[in-house]
Amino acid sequence: MKKLWAGRFSEQTRSSVERFTESVSFDARLWRHDIEGSIAHVKMLGKQKIISVADAEKIEKGLLEIKAEILSGKFSFKESLEDVHMNIEHALIAKVGPVGGKVHTARSRNDQVALDLRLYLRDEINETIKLIKGFQKVLVRAAEKHLDIVMPGYTHLQRAQPVLLSHHLLAYYEMLGRDAARFEDCLKRVNVLPLGSAALAGTTLPIDRKYVAKLLKFSAVSENSIDSVSDRDFAMEFISSASILMAHLSRFSEEVILWNSEEFGFIALPDSFTTGSSIMPQKKNPDILELTRGKTGRVYGNLMSILTVMKGLPLAYNRDMQEDKEPVFDTVDTVKACLSVLSEMLPQSVFRKKKMEEATVAGFLTATDIAEYLVKKGMPFREAHGVTGRIVKYCIDKDMTLTDLEMKEMQKFSELIGRDIFDHITVKASVEKRASYGGTSAKTVLARIRRIKGHK
Repeated sequence: MKKLWAGRFSEQTRSSVERFTESVSFDARLWRHDIEGSIAHVKMLGKQKIISVADAEKIEKGLLEIKAEILSGKFSFKESLEDVHMNIEHALIAKVGPVGGKVHTARSRNDQVALDLRLYLRDEINETIKLIKGFQKVLVRAAEKHLDIVMPGYTHLQRAQPVLLSHHLLAYYEMLGRDAARFEDCLKRVNVLPLGSAALAGTTLPIDRKYVAKLLKFSAVSENSIDSVSDRDFAMEFISSASILMAHLSRFSEEVILWNSEEFGFIALPDSFTTGSSIMPQKKNPDILELTRGKTGRVYGNLMSILTVMKGLPLAYNRDMQEDKEPVFDTVDTVKACLSVLSEMLPQSVFRKKKMEEATVAGFLTATDIAEYLVKKGMPFREAHGVTGRIVKYCIDKDMTLTDLEMKEMQKFSELIGRDIFDHITVKASVEKRASYGGTSAKTVLARIRRIKGHK
């Protein structure tokens, strides 16, 4: 098959080279955006009288017919035509005749592919933001439902202080909020029109780039034609934002994996989101969570891939940049799949209230409350910290908990300790007294939930 660019060549491309250089096997997913961009482009060409309005309309009609064929599954993408762009243009010329060749007037594949990728990412970023916000809603509903459950908060994976499960879940809500904001900010730099830059230097033809931007709903037009075709910052930024999101999903997955273990027993995952063992009949494995954790490395790898592709390229376009798409596409698919399945899984999981509350009894989780009690009595915090540490050591030596201590034992450590100390060292009191803004008391957590729901 003769290439559309084959005019200056005297030999046909070898089949091995075609296989090595083709990208249609993965960039075919850009077909919708390629057609959308081409229609806007020919409308502009007709408006500017670069081609006739009749030719523009004929091309648009042909492109819409190709769109219908692809949607119906009748269109066949050919490896020999290299990429999605050439496949559609070849089909267009076959459908409407030589006039179809006018579709490529005043553009290059360099600015065409940059346009398609930006259109694609614009759609996928918006979809990703929707999925993030959907998972946030799942977390808020779980937090609202379980306001009565107290659990150990951890530092260094050691029991630290009692917190509400709701407060813990809402920590992930906050992380996801930052993720959504990063994608929203990335969208500003994605939503810039590169079309009209041509190969790298612009065109001598009287095009109207702002008109194309209006048709395609771009908020800005690129300012430098060389930068336009060589820029993939927006793709790197997208995968970077996705990597941070996946770090958060991986942390969430790791915690739920731990909570689901017999050693913790804080949560029971639904059978429909777990798998069994081929040899051990008793097993119920949290594969969804483990795969989310594992797929995080995959997205990190995609970021390293695109950063490495771009790091040493001279301006402007180089064929290396064909390698930008697979990392982008794989990241889109991975992130959307993880967000979707976690949003389905969590509402069907059961939190074990008794197990969580039992875990707050051991480990001296209210020790800080003793120190703060002494501070309120006038003792400097560092001194109060030391007194409390000695009380804890005494309890460890005697195999006791803080609430096992009698008044006279407490007062051996400080004369400032009164009978009201016992109102401060229960788990319930510890949680409820942490009413500082952003703290774990039911009052502050409920206030945060109300603010979140008020922002909808």
